[in-house]
Amino acid sequence: MSMRRKGKKRARSETPGSTAHPKNKYSDNPPDFASLASLYPSFKPFVFFSGSRPRIDWTDYNATRELTRVLLLHDHALSWWIPDGQLCPTVPNRSNYIHWINDLLSSQILPSSSCGNNKVKGFDIGTGANCIYPLLGASLFGWSFVGSDITDVALEWAEKNVQSNPHVSDLIEIRRSHILPSEEDDIKVLLGVVKESETFDFCMCNPPFFETMEEAGLNPKTSCGGTHEEMVCNGGEQAFVTRIIQDSAVLRQRFRWYTSMLGKKANLKLLIPKLWEVGVTVVKTTEFVQGQTSRWGLAWSFVPPATRKIIAPTPVSKNTLLSFMLEYSAADVLQSVEEFFKSSGASSKLNSNTFSVDIVASSDQCNTITNRDDVDSVRSHGSLDGSSLQVPQDDLSFRILVFQQMPGTLLIKGSLQHKDSPFSGLFSVVFGSLEESMKSKFCR
Repeated sequence: MSMRRKGKKRARSETPGSTAHPKNKYSDNPPDFASLASLYPSFKPFVFFSGSRPRIDWTDYNATRELTRVLLLHDHALSWWIPDGQLCPTVPNRSNYIHWINDLLSSQILPSSSCGNNKVKGFDIGTGANCIYPLLGASLFGWSFVGSDITDVALEWAEKNVQSNPHVSDLIEIRRSHILPSEEDDIKVLLGVVKESETFDFCMCNPPFFETMEEAGLNPKTSCGGTHEEMVCNGGEQAFVTRIIQDSAVLRQRFRWYTSMLGKKANLKLLIPKLWEVGVTVVKTTEFVQGQTSRWGLAWSFVPPATRKIIAPTPVSKNTLLSFMLEYSAADVLQSVEEFFKSSGASSKLNSNTFSVDIVASSDQCNTITNRDDVDSVRSHGSLDGSSLQVPQDDLSFRILVFQQMPGTLLIKGSLQHKDSPFSGLFSVVFGSLEESMKSKFCR
């Protein structure tokens, strides 16, 4: 049983609607340092009290490393250690990523695997000495993993951490990646590391976020360690994830899902267009929030999405003009509307003068929009008479307008560009997905 403070809610990010993954055991209650200190004497020297609240010094590498060790042991029955200087992961934040991967695998976004078994196999790009993702994935869900890295220290300690846990050691393989001789910094990410006959359900990655070690050390409030290889690459995380995208364009359906964590939200806008350029069929994004730390998840696939003909639980409106209300800044909402549709690959043109966004979406993009991760259930929709919705052969064109009804209160209206369009039912479903996403983000 996890030791966590009762009645204490975690500090929230300033991002509206952002939360930890609901299945993360630390989502509502952070670790109880006092209880952990009483159970694990090695952790006790790092705990002090500020008023009546137990704390640790997050700028002390030894304190954060010991916290990770006791959480993995206490909550996951995992024995773990890393040498000085290696990147020390935070268990709650890494757990968010693992649970999101499980959501993707459990969803009906992609058709069922043709393998005919329930064994899940993942690939961790740059597993590090800590080997945190394979250990968590194996202990929480029984997944098997290949974890890759390039340094001797990372490979040695990842293997030690695997072998220290006999109950999951048979599920995890540590594999060396290599630097191509032609370019010193051009590391093989997947190509050449994945064997010719191998297929995987997913890959995941905590990429080097920074371009220099000086940039990596700018946050004075934490100390998580990290070597040059773990923290830095030419072009930072954008360049590293671009390499994964390039490899995925070759491997394609050898992985059902390709995923990566990102440290900068702005990089989503730069990377998503690259995904559509290489012909992906699905793109998903999410935000990981734990305490004051925010990270973003990016996932894509080359597998054609599943088709569904499930009747909607509620009737779909035939109106060509729809609306809902929010209480927030008009500029923020307008930008979020544009990002919502762009993330599905749809054409979105924002006009800040008229506070409008013009959208053109193909049938595949409409399918992606209506089956987004930020909608609570994966759905297909029926029309008022119970028949399947008509899917346009041509693109669906519509406009979203943001009006300020009164200070702080906005009216979001959507209208089809052609009022006599036969696809008003589909437009209603698309607009409903937008409404759910915006209310999830801006309404607490």
